[in-house]
Amino acid sequence: MEKDLTKLTVRQLADGMARRVFSSEEVTAATLAAIRQRDPEIGAYLTVLEEDALAAARESDQRRSKGEALSPLDGIPAGIKDNICTKGVRTTCASRMLEQFVPPYDAHVMEQLKGAGVVMLGKLNMDEFAMGSTTENSHFQLTRNPADPSRVPGGSSGGSAAAVAAGEAAFALGSDTGGSIRQPAAFCGVVGLKPTYGAVSRYGLVAFASSLDQIGPLTRDVADAALVMNAIAGHDRRDSTSVPGETPDYTALLGQEIRGKRLALPREFLGEGLAPAVREAVLGAARRFEQLGARVEEVSMPALGHALPAYYILSSAEASSNLARFDGIRYGYRSPHYEDMASLYRNTRSEGFGPEVKRRIMLGTFALSAGYYDAYYKKALQVRTLVLRDYQRIFEDFDAVLSPVAPTTAYRIGEKTTDPLEMYLGDIYTVPVNIAGLPALSLPCGRDADGLPVGMQLTGPAFSEPALLQLGSAFESEEG
Repeated sequence: MEKDLTKLTVRQLADGMARRVFSSEEVTAATLAAIRQRDPEIGAYLTVLEEDALAAARESDQRRSKGEALSPLDGIPAGIKDNICTKGVRTTCASRMLEQFVPPYDAHVMEQLKGAGVVMLGKLNMDEFAMGSTTENSHFQLTRNPADPSRVPGGSSGGSAAAVAAGEAAFALGSDTGGSIRQPAAFCGVVGLKPTYGAVSRYGLVAFASSLDQIGPLTRDVADAALVMNAIAGHDRRDSTSVPGETPDYTALLGQEIRGKRLALPREFLGEGLAPAVREAVLGAARRFEQLGARVEEVSMPALGHALPAYYILSSAEASSNLARFDGIRYGYRSPHYEDMASLYRNTRSEGFGPEVKRRIMLGTFALSAGYYDAYYKKALQVRTLVLRDYQRIFEDFDAVLSPVAPTTAYRIGEKTTDPLEMYLGDIYTVPVNIAGLPALSLPCGRDADGLPVGMQLTGPAFSEPALLQLGSAFESEEG
């Protein structure tokens, strides 16, 4: 075994297990050893399931020895973001509010992964209730970027991206409400896919903003993202927004040439506020696509400039509504300091939620309040329609939109915590995708002068994931 098992892709691991070069138990043991060795510095995991993971790996090996592998992912060790419900395993959303919450059921994606034979290593750190861009808002611990531990890994799925980048999971699941898979993937130098809204069931995902949230994979390469999507996508009757119909094979177009594909480059995303190194890396990616036979043209998408304020109104309004259930009565944290029902509510929510969650609840409650609903929430819904129309207009002539993922590379820990507005501006290139419900792929396209990863984003029409993965895979192959 010359290769470090913790650096192999899912496909390489699956191939090695199929050929009996190594076993799931060996891969899982190596990954758990990496967690023990590296995670004290990185801080990706909130819960590690060492014994359960090794037992699941042994079961996988027994299945493979009989030629009964459940799927290509059978025996692959993975980490799960801690806002995805896992039966019998603590699910905290990185919040004091759910510190002791143990779900009695599995999320749909967990049922799918278990059915595929995936080995769950544990639960991954995140910004509290998925609200944040740095994973600094976790109640429990800080997560550091494996590319440079003095910097943030991005958020809110920072633990998921850091675990994959550090070799502490072969792949991970995250959730994306306004960029929470794509931005940490870009900061940590891994691949992240935000699926079309409705492609992956949200049943068992603790809700932040229900009309925006999607679960998706973070992986080492594009082909791995396609394999994970094959396992988790599909209709689920328990999620009313889950789209019925046949699920595509997300690996179907991998390896096919992209000659003749047309990519749009929005000029609104290449101007003020974009770091020169990021701009150069994305333009370099555009040139590489042209060398592969694709056509890249600059376009104008004026509504994109209004997407960010609309997103923060819509997402905060939905958060205000969704988080009303955490009241100290039914489940979760309950303040010991109260005299009556009003003080129980007030103290539970004051003590149980962190500052960023409280900020967004207040913003959302304000936007929904009498006298302000029309001025803010209704207007944000109208902007949402304009953003979707902008994309629809572009997709009449183009196969995908190429853009940066974030304006900068990973910044230093603590650098932006005192300025929430500056932090929110970091989502400017990712939130339009969620507002429109479209799929988007984040993948590495270079490094800056400090050696930090730069990510680019490919956005396509609804349910065009196989075509986006085709584009991403071709780019990876060309990059070597």
